[in-house]
Amino acid sequence: MLAAAALTAVVALTATGCGPSGDNADAKPSQSAQGTTGGGEIKIPKDLQDKLKQHGIDLDKWKNGEWKNWDKEKWLREAGQFINPVIKGFWNPDKIDHVKPPQDPSKPSDIAEDQGKTDPEPAAVTAQPVKAPYTSTAPGIGLLVFSTPEGESRCSATVVKDPAHPGKSNLVWTAAHCVHAGKNGGWYRNVMFVPNFNRTGKPATQLKTTPFEDRVPAGKWWADDMATSQEWIKDGGAVPGVPMAPYDFALMHVKPEEGTGGKSLEEMAGGAYQVDFNAPAIGKIPSLTAQGYPAEAPFDGAVQESCTDKPTRLSLDAKKPTMYRIGCTMTGGSSGGPWFVKGPDGKPVLVSNMSMGPRPARWSAGPHLGPEAKSIFDAMSKKWAGQS
Repeated sequence: MLAAAALTAVVALTATGCGPSGDNADAKPSQSAQGTTGGGEIKIPKDLQDKLKQHGIDLDKWKNGEWKNWDKEKWLREAGQFINPVIKGFWNPDKIDHVKPPQDPSKPSDIAEDQGKTDPEPAAVTAQPVKAPYTSTAPGIGLLVFSTPEGESRCSATVVKDPAHPGKSNLVWTAAHCVHAGKNGGWYRNVMFVPNFNRTGKPATQLKTTPFEDRVPAGKWWADDMATSQEWIKDGGAVPGVPMAPYDFALMHVKPEEGTGGKSLEEMAGGAYQVDFNAPAIGKIPSLTAQGYPAEAPFDGAVQESCTDKPTRLSLDAKKPTMYRIGCTMTGGSSGGPWFVKGPDGKPVLVSNMSMGPRPARWSAGPHLGPEAKSIFDAMSKKWAGQS
């Protein structure tokens, strides 16, 4: 996770979005999880099985608790090594409701100096609750939960359109630091997406008495394929990885934990969003809206929030892509959430995702989605084109 970073002086930055909670309770695996990669009976490809064996990983043991072994030799990190067998019931209602970002020790700070082109810091924009029900106002935006060596963690994520499956996408966009530890680690585990989480927008204090079908209205969807930038895998992560924030994006393919009658994620969630990999120059975008589920004070993690501002430029390294920056007070938990602009038809189009920002929260930054992001998207769509 992007916990903090020294950029040119003693400068602390945080990922605005994810981290472990104190609850790392065991979950009893389902007997129906038969070594698949995400529901059903889809078998692990033989070449991947061979790679897993090289790392000493037994999938049956994995489902029975071996996933908690974070030994470097067993922490799969390369793009083709992601595995995420469904452990039915692992993410029970209580665990989903209570997983929170960590209390990070970062000091309030800002970027004092930057290489490349950076505009003055924008004025803070106070996040506003998204109007409920989310199934109508923000369909397809949801909660992403996963396991790290420090415990259970959370981010935000979004269903995106898949040209290979019009109207029936199973693709989800988020931030790289929500799924991969970067330079010093590998893929996180038990990665699961809840679209339209807490659709009625009830505060956290009322979640326990909110019907589970309102908290998880479109089911639980486990990642069965994952991709992020090679730049993030090689050099991303804590402290030294912050300059890799321009590559802090990821895409996953998902499968339902329970049967959906053949319906796709997009159909169950009620919507998906176009991704624009060739958005106008930052200075030519009049308005950008960020959405997500911030979970650090003053937010409770249950309510979806948004910030709207004119984006400006943030450069962490003159040799790397310039990032979008907006005024925004969203805190930890919102990372990976979508950044939208209005398309020609007035509908929201995804151009970035929440990546990083300072504490206390005043602004947020997200990567520009260019050729690197498009390449992982195209490869993922093509890979699953012939499958439902």
